[in-house]
Amino acid sequence: MSAGTALIVGASRALGLGLATEYAHRGWDVIGTVRGDRRTGLHDLAEASGGRVTVESLDMTEPEQIAALRERLADRTLDLLFVNAAIARGNVPVGEVPTEMFVDVMVTNALSPMRVVESLRSLVAPTGTIGIMSSRQGSLGLNTNGGQDVYRASKSALNQLMRSYAARYADAAHTLLLLCPGHVRTQLGGPDAPLTIDESIPGVADTIDRHSGEPGLRFLNYQGQPVPW
Repeated sequence: MSAGTALIVGASRALGLGLATEYAHRGWDVIGTVRGDRRTGLHDLAEASGGRVTVESLDMTEPEQIAALRERLADRTLDLLFVNAAIARGNVPVGEVPTEMFVDVMVTNALSPMRVVESLRSLVAPTGTIGIMSSRQGSLGLNTNGGQDVYRASKSALNQLMRSYAARYADAAHTLLLLCPGHVRTQLGGPDAPLTIDESIPGVADTIDRHSGEPGLRFLNYQGQPVPW
């Protein structure tokens, strides 16, 4: 896939920052979003990029901020829209999960990414790519051990919502991807995870690029292998 313009939502650190860095190194123009006005690794990347990387502010759980970003980017054409954002609120059995925690995880991990996609899809080139960072923990078929009940449920909900989106826009030529980065050493993945960001993210980018121009929805891991729904 030739270099283009990528919008990466949730690029202040960890996997999102890694993906922004990877695409910048591949010669892309990258727009990355961060929450609030605090300085992040994305700001450092932007300063060193010679104008190739720019920073936008977005809390995607606030619909009015999504709409404002849409207006600010109205004259841009995106070859890749990628939403990377997820939270976990502890490994708590579902019967003990406070309602506020459940709502927080579901809004952040499932509802908000889809709001971003729905709002910004018109900025994506007709044969461009829309991707979201999912997880193998969202797979019903692979859940044989349980645990992380609400996080798993949020990723399953995200996958289901993306399937509904794909069905609703079945006539569009966009490539639609749900990507599993593997178990990565991040704040979310924990210090004992087997993969580093540098081991995962190039594979994520390669998988995105490999399927560029192929319409329809796929659920894949960072090695490009299908993940069971």
